[in-house]
Amino acid sequence: MHAIGIDIGGTKIAGALVDDNGTILRSDRQPTNPHDPREIEDVVVAMIENLAAGENVVAAGVAAAGFIDAAQSTVYYAPNINWRNEPFRAKLEARIDLPILIENDANAAGWAEFRYGAGREYTDMVTLTIGTGVGGAIVANGSLLRGGFGAGAELGHLRLVPGGLPCGCGASGCIEQYGSGRALLRIAGEIADEGPLGSGLRAAQERKGKLTGKDVGHLIEVGDPGAVAALARLGASLGEACASLGAVLDPQVFVFGGGVSIAGDLLLDPIRAAYLEHLPARGYHPEATFAIAQLVNDAGVVGAADLARSAASR
Repeated sequence: MHAIGIDIGGTKIAGALVDDNGTILRSDRQPTNPHDPREIEDVVVAMIENLAAGENVVAAGVAAAGFIDAAQSTVYYAPNINWRNEPFRAKLEARIDLPILIENDANAAGWAEFRYGAGREYTDMVTLTIGTGVGGAIVANGSLLRGGFGAGAELGHLRLVPGGLPCGCGASGCIEQYGSGRALLRIAGEIADEGPLGSGLRAAQERKGKLTGKDVGHLIEVGDPGAVAALARLGASLGEACASLGAVLDPQVFVFGGGVSIAGDLLLDPIRAAYLEHLPARGYHPEATFAIAQLVNDAGVVGAADLARSAASR
């Protein structure tokens, strides 16, 4: 049975027709106007209609960053789009003759990894998406954990450092401030100012007047000591966070996605080391596996489509 997955981002809306093996059969992409909710609605409707044309489609799932209610219908709050208590499912179902499901984007991506990617051999999984911020998804005993109000698994906003750096969520010391792409750039800037270790970072900074994420990524790729050290500090923070998450959730695998995850073992090695250092009762129970996400940019649409298909079949 085919389903459609839509992933609404701050700059683009991606859509795909997906079969029940998680294979994308057809896809589409359009720019997002985050200031105009009606335009977003129009783009999503047109995309679903175009992808469904001539196909046996059972449902459509829409993934978006933000807090989604437990009924998977209303967007309580979206940080990148002008949505506040937006009844998005009702608006779409009034225009499209298909069951619609609304899902948090990190949940959708994590579910795709659980079903078809790095988590497919496990029953309990935590996904952390390391991009501009830090997103999260939790699968417990084969089911996506959304929480009592639907807004669970906001793992990037767990407090890692009491009294730490202020976060955009209004709290301070969140994982996002120490384990995100923005954090990597900040750490790299600090290392650039520290001395000989940061010479490569400092040179890149002086060439352009500022250090960019692309610069840091390139320097990591070529093995620059300062950039690799920045990634190791980031990994250490994420590993400490994983130890705390492990104490509560006891996952079999942690899966890391997002742009920073392309560093592979350079990211995973310091995560594993810090996880083991901070893991409670180490040595007295099995330890989690660590893996890089496999579906990359397709995870959101594949996960949204699969969740919508599953909901429609119940």
